[in-house]
Amino acid sequence: MTTVLLVRHGLTASTGHVLTGWTQGVGLDERGREQAKALAARLAPVPLAAIVTSPLERCQETAEAIAGARDGGPAPAADERVGECRYGDWTGKPLKELEKDPLWPVVQAHPSAVRFPGSAGESMLDMQHRAVTAVRDWNARLGKDATYLVCSHGDVIKAIVADSLGLHLDQCQRIVADPCSLTVIRYTPLRPFLIRLNDVGGAVDDLLPRPVAPDGAGHESDAVIGGGAGSGPDGSQGAALVGGGPGGAGG
Repeated sequence: MTTVLLVRHGLTASTGHVLTGWTQGVGLDERGREQAKALAARLAPVPLAAIVTSPLERCQETAEAIAGARDGGPAPAADERVGECRYGDWTGKPLKELEKDPLWPVVQAHPSAVRFPGSAGESMLDMQHRAVTAVRDWNARLGKDATYLVCSHGDVIKAIVADSLGLHLDQCQRIVADPCSLTVIRYTPLRPFLIRLNDVGGAVDDLLPRPVAPDGAGHESDAVIGGGAGSGPDGSQGAALVGGGPGGAGG
């Protein structure tokens, strides 16, 4: 099984107020740096085969904090495919203003139909396709026993999670990815398992390397009938840890 740790970047001065998009030069604020430092400390015991990041500063700073908190290990590698959705003419505008745009209700209820306005605007379907393709490519590159981290953006993470659950993209707005949250997906030959969702605290024992299952313990792609005993180091699958937070389009 390949385990992917999806991390949203920490807070910036504009998070929740302005649709930052691909605006350059937007880094973490003091709150975001503290969030990244705390998450880095939590994840330090987890061996990572790679740290992949969006090329945007807020993600790179978060990824660098995670890389810097461990003794050796990989340096962050930028991949544009996990970069923010390209919001076109919406980029840099206050969310309060965008809420009045006729496209806003479509983004909320029918994102698969959305292409953001302007020559640089991207469709949300195209964003999902490139991000999921990146994850699948990294899975194949690193191998079935790897655990690696992808630092990305709220809408991108929500789109990847929707794909892992077999949900239509129109259901992605039911998913939450708060700043500096941890979402974990295990990919097996048959199906992905969503292990954590929007986790903003707690132990990471279930993410440590797992012992080889004894013969007859079932295939790695099997779901545990009855729910199992949790997703800890004993190798069983378990329920996702679900948290709350604001939804909507965001960075």
